[in-house]
Amino acid sequence: MPVKNILFWGARIIAAVILLQTLYFKFTGHPESVALFSKLGVEPWGRIATGIFELIASILLLLPATAFWGGLLGVGLMFGAISSHLFVIGIESQGDGGYLFMLACLVLLLSGVVVWMSPKPIKWS
Repeated sequence: MPVKNILFWGARIIAAVILLQTLYFKFTGHPESVALFSKLGVEPWGRIATGIFELIASILLLLPATAFWGGLLGVGLMFGAISSHLFVIGIESQGDGGYLFMLACLVLLLSGVVVWMSPKPIKWS
């Protein structure tokens, strides 16, 4: 398997797994997740909507035909997450040492790689 394919699949899988593992916290109303979204002033609907969009992004990332769209959605979601951390929540949240912030940065990077490496469904002329 060429290195390009390994990088493309690896970026998609890692980004999707990170997004999927956070869904447990969002959909079960875990106290840490509730606290984050309360600080943003969008609890509970913002938490649930974000979880739904992250689930959609994960599915799109894992399907080769829709990886571009999943990557694009992942980039948008992570820009929102990173902005929230920088301007409202803080890089460190509830003593996590910046773990959630770093995960958002990693998913942003990986989603960007997916967008860059995907066959482009839109021709800009």
